[in-house]
This record gives sequence, C-alpha cells and structure tokens, in this order.
Amino acid sequence: MAASESVDRVDLLREQIESASPDVLQAMIRAFAQAVMSAEADAVCGAGYGQRSEERVNSRNGYRQREWDTRAGTIDLAIPKLRQGSYFPDWLLTHRRRAEQALVSVVATSYLLGVSTRRVEKLVEQLGIRQLSKSQVSEMAQHLDAQVQAFRSRPLDAAHYTFVWMDALTMKVREHGRTVNVHALIAVGVNADGGREVLGLDVASDEDGAGWLAFLRSLTARGLSGVRLVISDAHRGLVGAIGAALPGAAWQRCRTHYLRNLLTKVPKSAQPWIATLVRTIFDQPDTDAVRAQFARVVATIEAKFPTAAEHLDAARDDLLAFTGFPREIWRQIWSNNPQERLNKEIRRRTDVVGIFPNRPAIVRLVGAVLAEQTDEWTEGRRYMGLEILAKARLITIDASQHDTDQTETAPIAA
Repeated sequence: MAASESVDRVDLLREQIESASPDVLQAMIRAFAQAVMSAEADAVCGAGYGQRSEERVNSRNGYRQREWDTRAGTIDLAIPKLRQGSYFPDWLLTHRRRAEQALVSVVATSYLLGVSTRRVEKLVEQLGIRQLSKSQVSEMAQHLDAQVQAFRSRPLDAAHYTFVWMDALTMKVREHGRTVNVHALIAVGVNADGGREVLGLDVASDEDGAGWLAFLRSLTARGLSGVRLVISDAHRGLVGAIGAALPGAAWQRCRTHYLRNLLTKVPKSAQPWIATLVRTIFDQPDTDAVRAQFARVVATIEAKFPTAAEHLDAARDDLLAFTGFPREIWRQIWSNNPQERLNKEIRRRTDVVGIFPNRPAIVRLVGAVLAEQTDEWTEGRRYMGLEILAKARLITIDASQHDTDQTETAPIAA
C-alpha cells in the first residue's frame, strides 16, 4: 500500500486546521467566504468579474464592509455590491445580525448563569470578538424566549398538585424613562409523583388581589387542580385570591416570612431568642403539643415584649393551619421549603443584572432559571412519599380562613 493511500486526507486537513493559529484560521475562513460570495455575485450578474459577455444582466459596484463574529474571532467581510438591486449572502449571514448561532448560545447561556453584561463582553473578547454591546447581549438572549414560553404555557392537567407554595420577588425595571418596581409571581407545587415542580411565572405591577387572582386563574386554566394547602406570605390580596381561584384549599402562612415580620417588633439583641422560641412551635410531635407550645411561647414573649406577643397571637390560626395534616407532612414542609431555596437561586442570577430593560427580560431570565430548576428536581430524589400524599388528599380542611381580613401590607421578598 502506498504511503499516500494510508493517510486519511480529511482527518489530516482537520488536524492541521485545528492546530493552526487564530490568525491563520481567520484568513482561511475569510478567503473561503469571499470566494463563494464572489462566485455567487458573478452568477447573479450573468458573467464573471471584469468579463465582457452578452449574457451579462448586471455588474459589480464595489463592496460594503461587514463584520462577522465566528468561533475563530471577528472576520472582516467584503460583500459585493451591484449596480442594480442588491446582493446579500443569506446562506452566510442574517440581516442586521452579526453573530453565528454558536456565539448566540454562548452569550445566552452566560446571561442565564447570571454573568453580567460587562463580563459577557470580556468573555467574547477572549473568543476574538472585538466588541459586543449590551443591546446585542439582550438580543442574543432572546433565543431563550421560545423555550421559556413553552415552559410557562405547558398544561398542568397530568396530575393533582396537593401542596403549593407561592411568593413574589421584587425586581427593578425601566419603564417610560424611569426605574420602577415590579413583582415576579411564582408558584411551586408537589405533583402526584411526589416531585417538586415550578407551576408558573408572571410579572405584575403590584401584589394586589387582581394580580394574584389573574395569576392563579391562569394556572387553573392550564389544569391546576387538587390543591389542598397553599403556603405563602400574607401578601396583599393573595389570601383572598386563593379562596376565589382555589376553593377547598387551605392557606398556611409561611413561617419564614412571618418570623421576619415578627423580629421587626423586638430589639435586635432579642431577635435570636425570639426566633428560637418561635421555631419550637413547629417541632412538636402532635397537634395538641403544637397549640400548647404556641400558648407558652406567647406568654413568655409577652413578659418582655407585649407588642410582639400580640402580633404573634393574632397570627395563630394562619400559622397553625398545617396541624390539620399528618405530622410527617409537617416535617417535610418545614425542613425543606422549596420556595425559599428557589428564591435564593433566582436572586443570585437577577442581582447580577440589577435593573432590567423591560418586563420580557425578567420573564426570559427568571423563566429560564425556573425551567432549569424544574429539570433538576425531575432528575433528583422524590420530595414527598406517595403514601403521605394519599393521606393528605383524604383530609378536608375548612377553607373559611380565606375570608379573614389580612391587614399586613408590607410584603417581604425572600
């Protein structure tokens, strides 16, 4: 066998290209692209460049410069111009868009991971890209929209969602020339398989009853059903919206959010002591022990901080709604709150952005984070046993608590 026949020419060429310097790669890519564009322009003209022919129908008229961002770096292209009409290499470039899809994926993924725009610019500089504006970063990140929209609009009619957590996170966004606060409404549920799942996301101007009611109705329209207990803070209008959109579901006030509210009623030096006392309420073995401990904690706090004790006593029914369920459910709910962990992950990503340019940008980033988290939960361990879920679905709780007037108006975003 001849030596030349024992060498795979394609593999050899690929090896040479991969080992070449970035400048050589750019030169090769540019030369190839220019040759193809020139040939295509000649075909449109009906004759080669500078060639006299009766078949000619058009002629060249110089070039226009265009920068093309590739994995080998930014390449300067000279696109042929025609005297009549125009020529554009659609097979190579996209109108008003400089980056190839691979670079789009890099930028969008970096954006999703919480990398700031400035750091994204530095990242692409290392890839050989000369400059990338903030608007270009946002434009490239828009390719996440289709995935996020599919996630937000997916049907929820496959199974019951026995337990649901709801919360709202405050975000800053630019609207009408000024920076305003909006609220990202998020719902997380436990599905029939015992797994955690993000149910929905919406952005509202305020946490009033109309915003929450619209959000909850969008969830029920997608098939949300079988909810027995909703855990949330006492956001304005949320409790009433739960009663209107999810009849038969009980409401449990989130102890983490409430504790933050309660600690504002006592001096900072006493806050650790108060927090420890309140947590003992939720560590009791049965309903009677929980209620007895609640009374003892109120009496103990009243001796030193009567205002805080009154605040805690007023929230008794809201905080003890969980006692209508088996104790094994209590332990699971209080030991591993999926909403709190999720909020921290969202904040880690959104704090890098700071102020969003518009509401769709919030939906894009937060929605992508939620979809990513749901995938991780799907692949992870089951959150709650099927036997426990079966017991919970057999329990009937008086949901008249929804009619209780909630006077707290200062929501706290975790």
